[in-house]
Amino acid sequence: MHARMGSDTPTELLVAVHPTPGRHAAAHRSRRAPQTSRRPGILLGALLAGGVAAAALGSSGTAGASAESTSVLAAQQQLVGAEEQLEVLPQASVSVAEAQARLQEVAASRAARAEAAAEAQAAAAEAEAAAAEAARPKTVMPIKGARLTSTFASRWGTFHYGIDLAAPMRTPEYAAADGVVLRAGSASGFGLAVYILHENGDVTVYGHMDKILVAPGDYVDAGETIALLGNRGQSTGPHLHFEVHKGGIDGKRIDPLVWLRGRGVDI
Repeated sequence: MHARMGSDTPTELLVAVHPTPGRHAAAHRSRRAPQTSRRPGILLGALLAGGVAAAALGSSGTAGASAESTSVLAAQQQLVGAEEQLEVLPQASVSVAEAQARLQEVAASRAARAEAAAEAQAAAAEAEAAAAEAARPKTVMPIKGARLTSTFASRWGTFHYGIDLAAPMRTPEYAAADGVVLRAGSASGFGLAVYILHENGDVTVYGHMDKILVAPGDYVDAGETIALLGNRGQSTGPHLHFEVHKGGIDGKRIDPLVWLRGRGVDI
């Protein structure tokens, strides 16, 4: 190749075209080394500049957002204050005195209705009680299901001043009419006896019971249980001895059958 190229070819050109391997690599390294060594500094400077700019932008953005939030809150507070100051009451209204008068009127009306209802209820209760009183018997047999074994008459050489009503032991005995218990307890000849004073002044006597269920001073209704039938005292078997004293405990003893029949009770 040196023979074909002319003698006038510059020596520098030959060197550039035909460099030796060693020199070519060295020249190549010598040209690229300065560029590689400058890149880290350029990158570091760019990063620093970007960070400063970002910090500046971030700081200004936060300050702006904080200022805007404070401004909005202040505006809301001013709006609420303005609404409170500008509150308008409804035009359709009544005075406090008129409202209080209306309340009193309603309360009085309710009280009147309650009183009327209570009176009506009381009247109904009274009517019911009156009906029950009217239907209640005022005189009853002093014992139910008994058998008349002796009458108001002479017997065994003496006079028997009452009637005897035989029944099983501890059969309930009743007050023959409304009254107050005068005496209740042990009695000569009767074993146990009860004396009841009635409204017309008569006194009824009940003898020979096994157990007394009332006490002196008790008020009893006709038909109320006062004792349990027995066989105490001078008795030949379980029975009730029943007497009527006209006008009081020491009054004349009269026929109990006549007294009962005169009050609608027949044996």
